[in-house]
Amino acid sequence: MTRILILGGTGWLGAEIAATAVAQGHEVTALARGSSGTVPDGVTLIKADRTEPGAYQQVQREWDEVIELSYTPQLVESALDALAAHARHWTLISSVSVYADNDQPGADETAPLLEVRDLAEYADAKVHAEGISRARLGDRLAIIRPGLISGPDDPSDRFGYWPARFQRGGPILVPEVTNRWVQSIDVSDLAEFILHAGSTRASGEVNAVGPSLPLHEFFTQLRSAAPTGTTLVTATDEWLLDRSVRYWAGPRSLPLWLPLTDTPFAQRSSAALRRAGGRLSPFVESTARVLEDERRRGLERPRRSGLSMEEESELLRLHSGAAGCPPPPDPRKDQSPRQR
Repeated sequence: MTRILILGGTGWLGAEIAATAVAQGHEVTALARGSSGTVPDGVTLIKADRTEPGAYQQVQREWDEVIELSYTPQLVESALDALAAHARHWTLISSVSVYADNDQPGADETAPLLEVRDLAEYADAKVHAEGISRARLGDRLAIIRPGLISGPDDPSDRFGYWPARFQRGGPILVPEVTNRWVQSIDVSDLAEFILHAGSTRASGEVNAVGPSLPLHEFFTQLRSAAPTGTTLVTATDEWLLDRSVRYWAGPRSLPLWLPLTDTPFAQRSSAALRRAGGRLSPFVESTARVLEDERRRGLERPRRSGLSMEEESELLRLHSGAAGCPPPPDPRKDQSPRQR
């Protein structure tokens, strides 16, 4: 039985890794504060604040695999100090945000990294975490760089915004789709690959990214399952930015929308992942899982990313007014059976 220590394990990805590891028959321990939630059944939770002295005392024993989910310098460094000598293998979860540029479609793991300037910045801290982990662990280290992660219970709402929005029907405000792409990896595929990297004692860096799909094809797939009468209202980048609509994620955003100069961010190579034994679910299969979860959680619920119903309605009104058209109907008043 493989002994796995997850530094984290109560957040979204950490819990998915933990649950998958238990299902595979591993002995799993999570070291975490427990503030993000509970651990899955079968996982031993050791509650500790990793910023406090003695936080690692209960887990300073031999591990077949340690999985580090944090990028905060203090946490990454303290874990290495306490546990590097006790781990047969170590997996660091990094990010494709470590790369200096997003201008080359199909870029792989050899692309240049950012120069670290400010450890308070997410990407800089990820690069720093990779560097210090590599220096301490050598060929015992696998660095996994996920791109956009999708799947049930995603707390970011970036991917799920669109399947949910299309299911509500009516006029939908969308960005221009030409030369834009969507690339995501299913959280279950990612968890399985992370555990595979540990079991095979992989070393080096791997971009954990899924299939890359043109944005217009993504919208076409979603529209095919949307209520009758669903229409797309396309706004230019300039129009959206002038009305304080944000790129990519967060409040008052159109998720997955990127500046045209950064669209290769969603076109990174997954060749190394596939060579290393990673499995990638078909895009349509992952989207179906997300949609099922969105229906369960509520298509009209408040979200961390995207436009609220009120914001979108106002923007559609402004857009229609500018085009000399009547205001669009309020999507909340559409009573088609598929929306209910």
